[in-house]
Amino acid sequence: MRPLLAADRTSPDAARFIESFHADVVRDVAAAVARDAVVVVGMAQHPHVRKTRKALDEAGIAFTYLEYGSYFSEWRRRLAIKLWSGWPTFPQVFVRGTLLGGEDATVAALADGSIKQRLAG
Repeated sequence: MRPLLAADRTSPDAARFIESFHADVVRDVAAAVARDAVVVVGMAQHPHVRKTRKALDEAGIAFTYLEYGSYFSEWRRRLAIKLWSGWPTFPQVFVRGTLLGGEDATVAALADGSIKQRLAG
């Protein structure tokens, strides 16, 4: 894991701002990840998001899709998701509550069967 700034190196005002930064979005994503077997978080008009969703559909894997804006809108909401997950790009694919990664990781997990193993176990 990459190092994070220690909590004792963040002022109380900064900590409150970080905690409240689009907290509604983070709560929604966290709730879906906790509730649903497969969650794809993405944005409109993004080719990697579209390819990931298509690959899961073709594999017959049901998923919850959460969309936050497009290239030109809602970037702050997406930034809150990135800060929460630690994953810098979209899509973000979660399987049984665990971040799998993006398109490449999802396609690889479909090819080697590990995504179905995660879902079965």
